[in-house]
Amino acid sequence: MEEKHLYPFLFEPNLHTVVWGGTRLEQWKNFKPSGKPIGESWEVSAVPSSIDIISNGAYKGHDLVSVINSRPGDILGAKVARQYHNEMPLLVKFIDAQRDLSIQVHPNDEMARRVHNKNGKTEMWYIIDAAPGAYLYSGFSKQIDREEYKRRIADGTITDVLAKHEVHPGDVFYIPSGRVHAICSGILLAEIQQSSDVTYRIYDYNRPGLDGKPRELHTELAAEALDYHVYDNYRTSYKYASNADNSIIDCPFFNVHVIDTDKALRCDMRKYDSFVILMCLKGNCRIRLRESGEETKLTEGFSTLIPAAVADYDIIPDNDESYTKVIDAYIDESSK
Repeated sequence: MEEKHLYPFLFEPNLHTVVWGGTRLEQWKNFKPSGKPIGESWEVSAVPSSIDIISNGAYKGHDLVSVINSRPGDILGAKVARQYHNEMPLLVKFIDAQRDLSIQVHPNDEMARRVHNKNGKTEMWYIIDAAPGAYLYSGFSKQIDREEYKRRIADGTITDVLAKHEVHPGDVFYIPSGRVHAICSGILLAEIQQSSDVTYRIYDYNRPGLDGKPRELHTELAAEALDYHVYDNYRTSYKYASNADNSIIDCPFFNVHVIDTDKALRCDMRKYDSFVILMCLKGNCRIRLRESGEETKLTEGFSTLIPAAVADYDIIPDNDESYTKVIDAYIDESSK
């Protein structure tokens, strides 16, 4: 592939139809209604089953994987490229739960590679909006073992031992591999996760899938993957200030900040030697590269991937917006 100048990548729509989805993502993004239950928008994806296509600039029409393969160090960052064997380590999504998702768990890297030859899946959620009284499940509220787990799956009482959390906009949940969880109805959120599509479905309320048949459960695999311990707190707390880059997650797999600004804000991320993903949650803005002055418009409900080589930029709210709120995600290999 011919080497071209680098800039923030935008992507073609990558929507996923699911039994629990709704219409909100299409409305938010001003897409023509499909009449299908859309639950997920894969904003930046290099997962083989659903790779994103670049929609702007010199690389328009190229898939993300081929572009990364053509210059991994420039796009991922040299250290990130070495650490992850030239592969994009993150997958980010917007999720609209019109109905409850299944109760599920994800394996860690060791199990996922041993069983599926794929990455494990640790993830985090940032609540964008929630209906009054909306809640989700994260973790166990009571200590159980494998035998009780299997019995409760069989008799449909597994939710009786799950930790239930009412949610509001701005809430953050870190979901390490092994933690039982489920997003429930009335929630719109941003999800940042390891680049993996391995999910073990534990319980699905005995409902049919889109094909009218019960969806597959993964009872035995989940039994091996689950962390049965009870923890004191499942909700992530963080300090927040306007016009600042506020850290909300710092874990071995990704680093995530939230930015709420009403003026131009400089973000020089070059010290991390990493790509940066920006997810725009509120208010249109422009991403202006410091080196070239080139600007890319980022619309509310959309995301961009900024290559590591040009990760020094300003976030500038549009003139007709009072403020812009974005999430940024990257890999901090600077101290490793």
